[in-house]
Amino acid sequence: MERRMTQSLTLSRLSKSYDGTPALRDVALEVAPGERVALLGHNGAGKSTMMKIILGLIPFDSGTVEVLGARPGSARAREGVAYLPENVAFHPSLTGLEQIRHYLRLRGLPVGGAMDLLGRVGLAEAAGRRIGTYSKGMRQRIGLAQALIGRPRLLILDEPTSGLDPVSRRDFYALLDGLAAEGAAILLSSHALTEVEARTDRLVILSRGRVVTQGTLPELRRAADLPVMLHVTPREGAGDRLAQALPQGRMNGTALHLDVAQRDKLPVLAQITTLGDAVADLEITPSSLEDIYSHYSRRDGQ
Repeated sequence: MERRMTQSLTLSRLSKSYDGTPALRDVALEVAPGERVALLGHNGAGKSTMMKIILGLIPFDSGTVEVLGARPGSARAREGVAYLPENVAFHPSLTGLEQIRHYLRLRGLPVGGAMDLLGRVGLAEAAGRRIGTYSKGMRQRIGLAQALIGRPRLLILDEPTSGLDPVSRRDFYALLDGLAAEGAAILLSSHALTEVEARTDRLVILSRGRVVTQGTLPELRRAADLPVMLHVTPREGAGDRLAQALPQGRMNGTALHLDVAQRDKLPVLAQITTLGDAVADLEITPSSLEDIYSHYSRRDGQ
């Protein structure tokens, strides 16, 4: 996939070991302005190590890292980067409004913007409540509000929807869409594959410290070459005709189910169209991100 010349984040041949045990091995990754990239991997794959390096919290052994054109952890990088950890912690005695005002003061920004930030994450009505009374999802939204301070150009989000209910998750991704449209680059790690499948631009699968594949969902589907599922519903009385015409399929209740290789998809669809009024409906289900992730995990020995 074509990349823009100026990247918000660039990792090249990045390696990191702990006491001789590799945590990251020759990792290469780029995130462009306005791009939403999902970082996927099992526990221990190296996601947290990568994020800590990007934030300048730990050193790396070899390779290069550029964060907004600067060294990770430098003043220039910190100015434009926001981070949201999986488990946020705030003083329970402070209200949501007091906490965000505190962070605004630390950044040297007017405290009058606190209510706007809380409104963006759906906490305006709870602004005067103590954080100790908040649910986990509400605390996560406070964390997102503080991450949005200063209009960051690169957001690093670690399991950002942890603890959020379905409506809050939808609102969260809508907020990310808006930030990306304004030019912010977003790198998020998540185990919620169904979420990121639909709401990110590119996917990176990390396994045992290596990037095993990356690309858009259609690109990963083509590379994995997993079968497509077809569900063909016959018209009343045409089930036997359908089964005879498509013997490679199997009847599943009232529909015929076929697992079709990518190279055979169009020929099989052409065959189905010749059946005319024997077909009442046809549903095509491509491989999901979960299927693709499982494919590469198995291939990498996980």
